[in-house]
Amino acid sequence: MTARIPPVLRPEHPLARPLAGLAAEFGLDSRGSLDGIEITGVTLRSTEVEAGDLYVGIQGGNSHGASFAAQAAESGAVAVLTDLAGVDLAANSGLPIVIVESPRAALGDVSAWVYRTNEHPPLLLGVTGTNGKTSTSYIVEAILKQLGLVSGLSSTAERHIGDLTVVSRLTTPEASEMHALLARMRESEVRAVAVEVSAQALSRNRVDGLVFDVVAFTNLSHDHLDDYADMDEYFAAKLAFFDPERGKRGVVSLDTAWGEKVVAGSRIPVTTISATPGVVGEWNTEILDEQSSYTKFRLTGPEGRSLVTSVPLIGWHMAANAALAIVMLVEAGFAVEAIGQAIEGGIDAYLPGRTERVSGDRGPSVYVDFGHSPDAFLNTLGAVRKFTPGKVIMVFGADGDRDATKRHEMGRVASEGSDILVITDHHPRFEDPDSIRATLIEGAHLAEHQAELHEISPPEKAIRHAVSLAKEGDSILWAGPGHQDYRDIRGERTPYSARAEARDALREAGWS
Repeated sequence: MTARIPPVLRPEHPLARPLAGLAAEFGLDSRGSLDGIEITGVTLRSTEVEAGDLYVGIQGGNSHGASFAAQAAESGAVAVLTDLAGVDLAANSGLPIVIVESPRAALGDVSAWVYRTNEHPPLLLGVTGTNGKTSTSYIVEAILKQLGLVSGLSSTAERHIGDLTVVSRLTTPEASEMHALLARMRESEVRAVAVEVSAQALSRNRVDGLVFDVVAFTNLSHDHLDDYADMDEYFAAKLAFFDPERGKRGVVSLDTAWGEKVVAGSRIPVTTISATPGVVGEWNTEILDEQSSYTKFRLTGPEGRSLVTSVPLIGWHMAANAALAIVMLVEAGFAVEAIGQAIEGGIDAYLPGRTERVSGDRGPSVYVDFGHSPDAFLNTLGAVRKFTPGKVIMVFGADGDRDATKRHEMGRVASEGSDILVITDHHPRFEDPDSIRATLIEGAHLAEHQAELHEISPPEKAIRHAVSLAKEGDSILWAGPGHQDYRDIRGERTPYSARAEARDALREAGWS
């Protein structure tokens, strides 16, 4: 992967810890002398080593990380942690080696020890689910700020430490990066952190070494079946979040049938919430008003507790995410009355690339959205349709080298929910973009209601074509790129902004 990879946020004033103390703490075997060696950081990437780092060599898909130990040493690493298979590979580095059975499985606890993140941790609030994780996390952070707390965020889109913002790499960072981030947050006196937690993060040990005060489940729908054999295996990865080793208390949305399965399988106390008419949870969300700039709702819970507020986003699903965020904070110990007072005038949240309107007062409304699953398309198209007197035009493509089993359904739902559908490219990666588009078109032809169909590549041309088809009163939904500032083509991350392209297309067409 080339440049434009965002930086890892680390503590600015790390505290050194003795390597011998690490080996003693975890009862680890070693090679070479550990005496006098002090470590101040942990990393998996030899290209990102800083002076004083413990370099962790993990078996990858194509090579063993321990093979790069000498390169890590040249960059300032002072020791290596690896498995038995990596010992000989790391020997030429000249560094002392600490040995574990599985470096990936050990990474969270080791990073927690190095960065001391288990000492006086902040309030940790984690969200998992197929859709809504990012939105819920941003809304949790927004409410924390309105309650007067210095807050942090780790999401698909961004990492926040108070007012500091950087673009994210992964939905959930590697365990070493997560603990470094929390250590940096501690320096900034962050008191509460909202964390988006993917299924892959749970399966691949990225949140190891953390115990969340509250964990939440939004929903489950078709996605990531390139990583999991079927929906049951995908669900099992999510359910692992509801374990005493991961969280203390849980909040579960019943808006998909999988919510009841989480409740049944949870090993921690949970409370339930519903925004679906006819489905009753311990907390229930009622939509009071929907406008093109906000959704107003009432949240009612046990003992008659309730509040009314709004979220500056369109769609019932965004109100459901906001209500889930509120109940997470209640479960964390905040009083409903205090939350209600803080957000009485509305939740002050900005979500980059989540049904984000990028158009002006004249001309068609244009939204960019991160949604890249059939269920996300269904909800977002429904929300856009409500505020569109004219036609709904949708532009989308699909990720290459990712779950191909959802492409037919993405095409079908997109055609069903739009009047005009423009199929284009997204991140082809190492796949043939023509083949990806062909599969999406096959799916579009499966729709009962088939939109007027256009195939346009590349996306810069596609959005301009969509704008050329639009009139005043129409809406264009560009799904997929959302907040992202690059396209991934054959391993090259090239600079790219859907927001900027859409605005340029509008200006070129004569709209302000």
